[in-house]
Amino acid sequence: MSSNVGLTTPRGSGTSGYVQRNLSHLRPRDQIKPYPSDSDSLKHRQRQPDKDILAHDKAREVEVKVFDLRDRLEDEGVDEEEIETQTEALRKKLTSDSRGTKTNARGLKSHQVHELAQAKIEESEKLRKALGIREDYEEGSHWKKQEERMRDATLQTGKEAATRENGL
Repeated sequence: MSSNVGLTTPRGSGTSGYVQRNLSHLRPRDQIKPYPSDSDSLKHRQRQPDKDILAHDKAREVEVKVFDLRDRLEDEGVDEEEIETQTEALRKKLTSDSRGTKTNARGLKSHQVHELAQAKIEESEKLRKALGIREDYEEGSHWKKQEERMRDATLQTGKEAATRENGL
């Protein structure tokens, strides 16, 4: 055995005496913080939905309904010109209806991330308007203003005390 590591003799220990490194031991890190130190990165940022994906999903939803109508009309034996006119009319109706509607968060699945984000933004905006919160409101700004007032007050009292001492 070298440098007093392991057993002096493996006899009677039930082991071979072979010494291994402990791979589950976690070494302390070199003063690396697991969190960011600047306060800007700690602020909550709303996840922004991808507008292209939202537009694609709406267009796909419209096309699925148009395809269902086309399939049903073809099964009924309607001629091709009539099918085209009805599908175009349905497509125009659905695209005009889909522009003005808001997303319903209850009907969304967990994999519809962009739709959920859009619904959350709409909900937050509705709540902000209902509570009368300004758009430029910054979370925690009240505390910053209060701290600034306290700091100004202590500076003012310090200046007044200094002028009294100089005046005496």
